[in-house]
Amino acid sequence: MRVSRRVLVVALACLSNFCLSIFCLSTFAAAQQADQVIAERVLGPQWKQLSRRAGMIFAGTVLTTATLAATAHTAATDRAAPGAIPAVQLSFRVDQPIAGVERGQILTVLEWAGAGSMHRPMSSGQHILIFLYPPSRLGFTSPVGGPLGQVALDPSGKNVSKSEPNTAAPIGLRNKSSTQPRVPVDTRSVSVVLLERAIRSAREE
Repeated sequence: MRVSRRVLVVALACLSNFCLSIFCLSTFAAAQQADQVIAERVLGPQWKQLSRRAGMIFAGTVLTTATLAATAHTAATDRAAPGAIPAVQLSFRVDQPIAGVERGQILTVLEWAGAGSMHRPMSSGQHILIFLYPPSRLGFTSPVGGPLGQVALDPSGKNVSKSEPNTAAPIGLRNKSSTQPRVPVDTRSVSVVLLERAIRSAREE
C-alpha cells in the first residue's frame, strides 16, 4: 500500500513537533532542577518551607531603621492594645517583588525590638532579599527563620553578595535535613531572578 507524499510530510511534521515538545519539557525540567539546587545552596535546606511561610518576599533596599515605642493595633478591631510595645520600624523600597508586594512600593513594617537579636542587623542603603512573615494580629513581622530570611545582595541589588555568610537553620525551621549550615556556593553567578524562579515554583507546589 503506497503512502501519499502529503500524508508522509504530515506524519514527519507531527513526529518533529512531538520530539521538539519532549526536548523542551526535558530542558525546562533540567533548568528547574538546577534552580532548586542553587536555591538550596544559597537559602539553606529548608528553602521551600522558608518560601511558603513568608507573606512578603522581595529584593529591595533598606531605607530607614528606627527604634520606637509602637502602639499595637489588632487586625480584628483596629483598637489600640494597652501599653506601648518597644519596636523597630523598618522601611524598604521594593525593587524586585516576588510575593505580597509591588514593584516600587515603599514598605514600612514594625518588628518587636526583641526579635532583632534573632537575625542580622539591617542598615540604611543595604540591598537585601528578604522573606517576611505575614503581619501578626498586632501588626508585627520579622524575617522568616531569622537570618535565613535575609540574603545580602551586591551593590546592584540583582545578585547575591559574594560575602553572603553560610548560616545554620534556626530551631523553628529545622528537620533531619536542615541541621547542617548552608553549603558554600559561588554566589557571583546567582541572580535574584534565578532565586525568584525557584521561590515561585516552591510556593506553587
